[in-house]
Amino acid sequence: MRCSFVSCLFTRLGLLCLCLLGTTPAKAQLATIDWTVAETLIALDASIVGGAQKQAYHEWVGEPRLPDEAADLGLRSQPNMELLAKMQPERILISPMFAGLTPRLERIAPVTSVELYTPGSDTWQEMQSITEQIGELADRAPQAAQLIERAHALMARLRDERPDTAPLLMIQFMDARHVRVFGDNSLYNAVLKQLELPNAWDQATNAWGFSLVGVEELARYPDATLVIVDPLPTGVEAQLAESGLWQQLPSVKNDRLLRLPPVWSFGALPSAQRFARELVAALEDAPQER
Repeated sequence: MRCSFVSCLFTRLGLLCLCLLGTTPAKAQLATIDWTVAETLIALDASIVGGAQKQAYHEWVGEPRLPDEAADLGLRSQPNMELLAKMQPERILISPMFAGLTPRLERIAPVTSVELYTPGSDTWQEMQSITEQIGELADRAPQAAQLIERAHALMARLRDERPDTAPLLMIQFMDARHVRVFGDNSLYNAVLKQLELPNAWDQATNAWGFSLVGVEELARYPDATLVIVDPLPTGVEAQLAESGLWQQLPSVKNDRLLRLPPVWSFGALPSAQRFARELVAALEDAPQER
């Protein structure tokens, strides 16, 4: 009995010492097939053991980059279940787009769906809400609060620094004749609101915040500055150089074009911050009209 009591006493003293030394619990081991969740986990310094389509992620999201040690789980829509099981994640995070995979994923680990870009919602507020949600799931709640605080501080600073500009048309090319134009309910438009910059696009958008239109529709906004967000599909740049339709657009003829590196158009706070920085830098470098 004496030995048992002493052993128990030392165990409790050891736990008390760990608490007093500020030892933090291990990070939750998480996997995700969704790029918006992935970029948020990385920004929170969470432990991400696996992500999907790593090369494509870097082409479309740009930064923050997926860690080298995170396994590439294959296609977002058809992840490698055997590899995912080997990673032994404590939880798998998805978005509603991949809800059909839930029964299979649940055989490996508990699944949580994180929803963004719900119709009629405030995109800027939603981005903060999912940051808090992911922070709780990843045991990184303080880091989530810090990320939100940094995003607010960045927008306030850039709002004061950015130059005045003509209304902006923010586009991504689908092919040489069709573009996504981003308006209400989009990440890009949420950033414009934070920076108090005008969005020229006044047409209805889908749940993801864009309209898919022909290039000729851009001619309806002759005074706008075109903001082209990479990546361009293979061959499109060469086709545009030979396209009379593209070359005759007022914004193109008058050299009111900005080209930005990849920024995930369906992202959260990490992409919003990246878009804000890249946009303001491009506006500052653009020739100022007199």
